[in-house]
Amino acid sequence: MPTGVQPISFDVHAVRGGSPGGARDDFETMIAQLAAATTPNVRSVAANPGDWGIDAFAGNLGGAITVWQSKYFMPVTTKKHVQQVKDSLDNVLKAAVKNGHTIASWILCIPSSMDGPMTAWWETWTKAREKEHSLVIQLWDETALRRKLLSPEGDDVRRGFYETYAQAAPAPVEQLRLVLEVEDGKAAALGSALFIRQMTETGHVELDSAKRQFFNADLVAREIAHKDVPAEVAALSSADATLHGPWEMQFNECAAEDALRVLHTRVWRDVRNEHDKLSKSLRLELVHSWGLVHRLVDNGEAGWVKHWQRIAAEHSDG
Repeated sequence: MPTGVQPISFDVHAVRGGSPGGARDDFETMIAQLAAATTPNVRSVAANPGDWGIDAFAGNLGGAITVWQSKYFMPVTTKKHVQQVKDSLDNVLKAAVKNGHTIASWILCIPSSMDGPMTAWWETWTKAREKEHSLVIQLWDETALRRKLLSPEGDDVRRGFYETYAQAAPAPVEQLRLVLEVEDGKAAALGSALFIRQMTETGHVELDSAKRQFFNADLVAREIAHKDVPAEVAALSSADATLHGPWEMQFNECAAEDALRVLHTRVWRDVRNEHDKLSKSLRLELVHSWGLVHRLVDNGEAGWVKHWQRIAAEHSDG
């Protein structure tokens, strides 16, 4: 290591990210910048809702590309990570077939080293996949990453991500997710969704905000399912269960009082109260929390009228 250069610790991504998901996103950003610093014409693909299994790529999406895939496996990569690695390559290959490009090279980027059993599996698996799919598979593990970060090309990335955290890291600041507008085409498609039908049954006429809430919550759910980080999957499941509770309690009370006309309003009040109790790792705005309730309705787990289960069944049959 050059004189005066501070040691590189990949633990800083967890410190700066403040959560498993934040650490993963921060590491992914670093990989994209390091790839761009060492390879010409590198770009990223935004998740909307999926990112085609690509964290960063070089080449033309109408032809052959090199793909960088980051996985924040810490403190060591073991055989418990095998399925995630296999799924990552499978996803990028399926997306390539679907979207009309080919994978010339696939680079797995991890901030740790593989243990013995994982190394043996990796060497056998990569040789088979390279032959099967006519591509090149590379590994940027912690040793390769440090070498690239200490190169002249990677120096700016190293200083930007690691030098400022070599002493004491500041407290992480939670960054909430953006709330996106729904494109006209997607808004029109949502007009036939079950949650919209349920709201129509209650007499709702203006439905644009409901579509926006559902759309943004569904993006979050799809992203979490795609990334498949166990802590985030568990946090989303917990949020669904938490928000299902107020709906069920209010539905039972409104049904007993013959007051289902105010069910929607009461549930929305309770969702506002429950929002701050949801896992901070999800980084949800209130719009997302409301949208998660719409997803429960759209999945046939809740409804806004007394005969909501019949409507859900009819919608499914149709």
